Amino acid sequence: QVQLVESGGGLVQAGGSLRLSCAASGRTFSSYAMGWFRQAPGKEREFVAAISWLGDRTDYVDSVKGRFTISRDNAKNTVHLQMNRLKPEDTAVYFCAAGVRVVIGLFGREYDYWGQGTQVTVSS
Repeated sequence: QVQLVESGGGLVQAGGSLRLSCAASGRTFSSYAMGWFRQAPGKEREFVAAISWLGDRTDYVDSVKGRFTISRDNAKNTVHLQMNRLKPEDTAVYFCAAGVRVVIGLFGREYDYWGQGTQVTVSS
């Protein structure tokens, strides 16, 4: 069983930055694909970013490329999402996810464990 706890969400003005963190339990964190997803009110959950087991591969949804960076620290069992130049349309609940069946996952169905989410609100 893997437990994921997100932190770092909050209220920020457009153009600002936030850094989300996700702390994972488990002794095999380095074998988990990790991802970030988000869900805005009235919308479906959306893939945001993913990182492979070793951190050598990353992928992003087009709307955040060049603004968001995903990274991981396998020694500390954490994954981060650095979000710069935030826009009001980035407002959502952000979820951390861990996948044990894939090297890197772009779809929610590829992930096995989910955190409770952290709210990010970007004001215009």
